[in-house]
Amino acid sequence: MPATPAAARHSDEVSRFRKAWPEISQIDVLIADSCGILRGKKMPVEGLDKLYHEGVGFPGSIFAADITGSTVEETGLGLDDGDAARPCLPVPGTLSPVPWLDRPTGQVLLRMRDQDGGPMFADPRQVLDDVVGRLAADGLTPVVAIELEFYLVDRQRRADGTPRPPRSPVTGRRPTTTQVYGIDELYDFDGLLHEINEACRTQGIPVDSSVSEYAPGQYEINLLHQRDAVRACDCAVLFKRAVKGVALKHGMAASFMAKPYPDLAGSGFHVHLSLDDAEGHNVFADADPAGTPLLRQVIGGLLATMPDGMALFAQNQNAFRRFQPNSYAPHAPTWAINNRSSALRIPASGPNDRRVEHRVAGADANPYLVMAAVLAGAHYGLRHKLDPGAPVTGNAYRQQEPSLTSSWIQALEMLEESAIFTDYLGKRFLDVYLETKWAERDKFFSQITPLEYEWYLDRV
Repeated sequence: MPATPAAARHSDEVSRFRKAWPEISQIDVLIADSCGILRGKKMPVEGLDKLYHEGVGFPGSIFAADITGSTVEETGLGLDDGDAARPCLPVPGTLSPVPWLDRPTGQVLLRMRDQDGGPMFADPRQVLDDVVGRLAADGLTPVVAIELEFYLVDRQRRADGTPRPPRSPVTGRRPTTTQVYGIDELYDFDGLLHEINEACRTQGIPVDSSVSEYAPGQYEINLLHQRDAVRACDCAVLFKRAVKGVALKHGMAASFMAKPYPDLAGSGFHVHLSLDDAEGHNVFADADPAGTPLLRQVIGGLLATMPDGMALFAQNQNAFRRFQPNSYAPHAPTWAINNRSSALRIPASGPNDRRVEHRVAGADANPYLVMAAVLAGAHYGLRHKLDPGAPVTGNAYRQQEPSLTSSWIQALEMLEESAIFTDYLGKRFLDVYLETKWAERDKFFSQITPLEYEWYLDRV
């Protein structure tokens, strides 16, 4: 593979890294698939110069893999394509150590190119980059922050295979109650949470505050806002790896599954969004808590595109279990000011920090695709000057009937028929994504659950 100008420009990143971390002997090269799962290779550190100048080959079928890792041949990216390798190049700024591993190891995130050297249409990272480009063409830069909820779970599951909270290293007891914002619950796992924060800082992931969330063993760590939406999603996928890796080091597991417990809160993925103009000014800034007309147009677009985007915000059957009444997961396209019962919230803030929080996606979703859907909705609202109507006041669950689909099948059908997302995300990408998810859906529903045997085997 020939060297590229970008590779030459960033090759000094390798020398700085090796000087700072001379003990590192191996590198994990990583790329996120359509499910948001990191896949990759392990290589000796001596291969970094070649990696930055020539790249490394990965098959395009990575983006045709379902949650089980199986290639969905109907996408055309498997054997019909010869399972052809495509060049993958390092993402600048993501070369960093992996401090939770015993053996000195580094990691770097990759982006895939097509065989002709152009963008790879099926790479979710590229899909997001294209949507960001539409906003840039209108002189707008997204400023985004990501909030991710997750559960700490015991590595030893219950006898029936279901998860349970881990024992506190401090008290030796398992948490059993919901202590939202509980400070003692933070200190129960302070060593682990502190090490997550330190690992993220070492890797350049901009972590902010940590809170105990709305269930035993559930936590949220916020990532600081960035003026680069693609970089923010790079940080999100690497953050999830760090959380899981540090948890394992501490003898526990961490899960971003959307709904691991049927009777406890699900884990969400919230996106905070504002837009800067060419001079770097927030176009949502206003003394009015409802923001500027441009903010309301963005909200109008987010509301209008939300139903069609559900198969991007909830990417599997479990993810749809989050959407229950009074669960802090929205059940209708609603917006409100300083109100967490709505799908879109304008948080309390100063005028210059005015923004909208998109609260629909599950923590298990692919960050690039969630962000692409959110920014596409924002741009669509601006282009069409959409009116969101009046904000909700009070409990949105009581005022709006559920209208966001709770059906994985219907969500896939709506995305398949969506002219808006076909335009913004590209038909070729959507065809691959939908074929992959339809195949995953068929595989999921081919299984017979223990509950079906318990209810039906002897009774019908």
